[in-house]
Amino acid sequence: MTPPRPPHSLPSLPAWPLPLVAGLLPAVATLLAWVLSTRLELIPACNPFLEGCVSISRAARHELPNHLFRALVLPAAALQALTWVLVAPWLRGLGEQGRSLRWLLPLGLLAGAALALYGSFLGTEGAIYRLLRQYGTVVYFGFTCINMLLAGGAVARAVSAGRLAVPRGLHHALVALGGALVLLGLGNAMLSEVFDDPLKDQVQNVTEWWGGAIFVAVFLALAAIWRRAGLRLHLSGR
Repeated sequence: MTPPRPPHSLPSLPAWPLPLVAGLLPAVATLLAWVLSTRLELIPACNPFLEGCVSISRAARHELPNHLFRALVLPAAALQALTWVLVAPWLRGLGEQGRSLRWLLPLGLLAGAALALYGSFLGTEGAIYRLLRQYGTVVYFGFTCINMLLAGGAVARAVSAGRLAVPRGLHHALVALGGALVLLGLGNAMLSEVFDDPLKDQVQNVTEWWGGAIFVAVFLALAAIWRRAGLRLHLSGR
């Protein structure tokens, strides 16, 4: 017979699957859209990471690829926002008291909303819809990048102070990925000023694919950190 659970003991779940799924869903959505669009001859067959022949948006803009992309990206937006909601209290629990932590929650919620906005209007036509898609992309990339750097710096400080134990190098992953994203954006801006179409579009497309891959890596790194730290979500009994 199983002994009764103490009144103060609440059920809990591991937290690491949350950022894991939040990062993998957009990756799966993009991969499916690219493969299907290529097979349906909606886009040219090439390696977008190297050739920049197509943007993520174009790969997921039409027919079945568009429906599948939306179906996966919209829940991913909610999961990513929820991940950032949990990051700030987790870092405070590790002893981080910096004022910058207060930005993680609002920026994370806005980034999630921007990703949802982008996914909702992808495949629609008209100037207003294009503006909403572009707004969603810029806000999502920008605010997620800021949160990457804020959270990464806090994690590195907690590891250095002995308040968090993670594998060597993993505590610098978020900062390194954030720095790579910044450099990628600066490189895109400079090269876009030098090159004309169509090479300019190719550079922007390559930047978009690599930027998306970095975002996936960020949530996977956060999942690895949470798994190693044993972070759990306690369910209220009320």
